Amino acid sequence: MSACQPQLPEQFNSSIVYCTEGSPESFNPQLITSGTTIDAISLQLYDRLLDVDVNSGEIIPGLALSWQVSADGKEYLFTLRPGVEFHHTEYFSPSRPLQAQDVVFTFNRISDPDHPYHLQGAYPYFQSVEWSELVKRVSAVDSHTVKFELSQPNSSFLSTLSTDFSAILSAEYASQLLASDTPALIDSLPIGTGPFVFKEYQKDVLIRYYRHPKYWRGLAKPEQLVFDIVPNNARRMAKLFTHECDIIAYPRVAELKLVSKRADVDIQESTSMNVGFWAFNTQKPPFDNVKVRQALALAINREAIMQAVYYGHATAATSLLPPTSWAYDPNLVPTEYNPIAAKALLTEAGYGKGFSMNIWAMPVQRLYNPNAIKMAELIQADLAQVGINAKIISYEWNSFRRKLTNYEHDSVLIGWAADNPDPDNFFRPLLSCSAAITGTNRANWCDENFDQLINQAILTADQNQRRRFYWAAQQYISEQMPLVSLAHSQRFQALNTEVKGVTINPYGGISLANATKEKL
Repeated sequence: MSACQPQLPEQFNSSIVYCTEGSPESFNPQLITSGTTIDAISLQLYDRLLDVDVNSGEIIPGLALSWQVSADGKEYLFTLRPGVEFHHTEYFSPSRPLQAQDVVFTFNRISDPDHPYHLQGAYPYFQSVEWSELVKRVSAVDSHTVKFELSQPNSSFLSTLSTDFSAILSAEYASQLLASDTPALIDSLPIGTGPFVFKEYQKDVLIRYYRHPKYWRGLAKPEQLVFDIVPNNARRMAKLFTHECDIIAYPRVAELKLVSKRADVDIQESTSMNVGFWAFNTQKPPFDNVKVRQALALAINREAIMQAVYYGHATAATSLLPPTSWAYDPNLVPTEYNPIAAKALLTEAGYGKGFSMNIWAMPVQRLYNPNAIKMAELIQADLAQVGINAKIISYEWNSFRRKLTNYEHDSVLIGWAADNPDPDNFFRPLLSCSAAITGTNRANWCDENFDQLINQAILTADQNQRRRFYWAAQQYISEQMPLVSLAHSQRFQALNTEVKGVTINPYGGISLANATKEKL
């Protein structure tokens, strides 16, 4: 199979090959929430108005040099960085650098239903944070100043602008595509301001990028970047050993000890803002019954899962929020493993004789769940002990996510990796009523009491007040159990020892602009 892969052009003497676990769903971060897609496109092709400092977690300048906030917290004024060049490709040659109208285009596309590029229901992250209700207007004050006018104060607004989903697009490119009646190409033939320029994509085979010669932060180190798409874990590892891959995503934690003995491979490990969970489709009986959900939580042996799936490289979860979050509630404790209590609750709920259900397990390895199939098998065995017959279901990754969005599942083993430290980045995309509409709320749970708590939290900039609301939200989730938080995993990546300049971002995504290969 390796011999069938396209060969690297001879003129490139500096290239990095990153072996990834799946194909991207789109080349526009606005349209997805998949970590697989984000890794492949967001930090490679695009920039955002704001960034997150990977060491401190603070919001720092990106395409915006500076910003001002009005006294009432409803107006934000951003001054753009001058001279930022968009990508020159075979299909687009920009005539100007970044301007305010590009930012206006980027965000009006999301919120304005009459915008020629608006796609109804296609912006899951922005819909989950109720962007259209929050942002009244985005306007260009002048060519390098942008104003955002909000309907109410929002303490998470700057964090939202720093997410991987807030990539800035080219209004000039959009006008060109509209004139040629090919607007859909904006999401498949990308133009950004990031360190790499799109060259080609072969579905389920590879993505090829070239270095952006006018990147405002300075030239990327690799002249060429290739994402080799290898869903099979064993094949990715084999390609690392044969040096066909320089870096691989998510090596199996079960193999880390063995891999670490190799002189030609480095293992990087870092604490990461993530959570793996088991979500129930609360709009389907019997999962609409809170006692059934509580019983399912009691029925599973989480200690066995921690050992057999995470091999000690994770922290047992008591909340969606990891313990490193400033809003984490330390008073929460994991639901105990108690099959007897689980049976009693099932009887109270009218399911004393049990029932049949399915557990959807991801076909790919993600940092928050290194082996969903194995986890599903352990849960399946536990549920059998309380009279529940569970069937394990999996699909190809993109089909899996599409069917999840349509809520075809009974329950699913999945998770979330935050791309900024704000607690809202966990709660709103995962469990809000808005997220239930967009399909990112895998529990399909809409609860007005929960929404009121998280809405109150973002109305104030006082962190102590916000913390109180988030503690109450975590307690409420623990009582209602729309999902069972299982683990906060360490993040790993394996790379050839010749590769330097690559580190793990605790807030998700991966940047390869500084990657180099040094002959040892």
